[in-house]
Amino acid sequence: MAATQPTPPFGRMLTAMVTPFKADGTLDLDGAQSLARHLVDAGNDGLVISGTTGESPTTTDEEKDRLLRAVIEAVGDRAVVVAGVGTNDTAHTISSAKQAEAAGARGLLVVSPYYSRPPQAGLIEHFTRVADSTELPVMLYDIPVRTGVPIHTETLLRLAEHPRIVAVKDAKEDIEGASWVLARSDLVYYCGTDMVNLPWLAIGAVGFVSVVSHVATAQLVEMLEAWDAGDVASARTIHRSLLPLYTGMFRTQGVILAKAALRLLGLPGGPVRSPLVDATEDQVTALKADLAAGGVHI
Repeated sequence: MAATQPTPPFGRMLTAMVTPFKADGTLDLDGAQSLARHLVDAGNDGLVISGTTGESPTTTDEEKDRLLRAVIEAVGDRAVVVAGVGTNDTAHTISSAKQAEAAGARGLLVVSPYYSRPPQAGLIEHFTRVADSTELPVMLYDIPVRTGVPIHTETLLRLAEHPRIVAVKDAKEDIEGASWVLARSDLVYYCGTDMVNLPWLAIGAVGFVSVVSHVATAQLVEMLEAWDAGDVASARTIHRSLLPLYTGMFRTQGVILAKAALRLLGLPGGPVRSPLVDATEDQVTALKADLAAGGVHI
């Protein structure tokens, strides 16, 4: 059994940052820099760029590179900037990983290849080849609801043997499987589903890769600090206070309502790109109530 976990390689409080666009749908680099600084000032010690919430399926390689460089320039060494590079093509993912390394990323988020639904042996080959392609540490992204294929427990244990595969962003919500991986390896777990942030701390996760943190970083940091101090009651109270946000910001796709919330707060975000669509008037009305119930003042 693994006795201890390594130091969190990417920080503890990470926002899966939206990609701001201008009204005409083009990349808003000034807005991205402003938002990145805001999130770090709020308490994030890490940012994930071009993940799912960053609308990575609809941004080009060139846009991803420009965005990553702009965010790194904006926050410097105040936060660990992790680049989402995962695609459903191993060669393309390797190319994206090398591009991110050249741009100055400090880590890679690599999602399971989607749509292809590879067998577990294919996942091992894919992740290993990507990890071999750069010197950057890798966070695996396990989200079968989007990819169609979970990363099985034994597969995670095999991948943990790679010196650069160091962490998992878990959105599979398999407590039993994650507990076994944590007990039998040094892989670091980050909760990737906001609603279960606190339960994941209880089984050994070191932090969060969050969407709700666009509007509630301070509360999430406070929950982490309460947990670290052994104040479970306070951590539970904070968790419950965040329930309206956890539920409200995922009434539809998280990025849609994250961008709607940012607009309500006067922060950069802009529209989403097709095939996504912006929040409806009714959705925005509900979101306002959710934000107020969760302690976010507009």
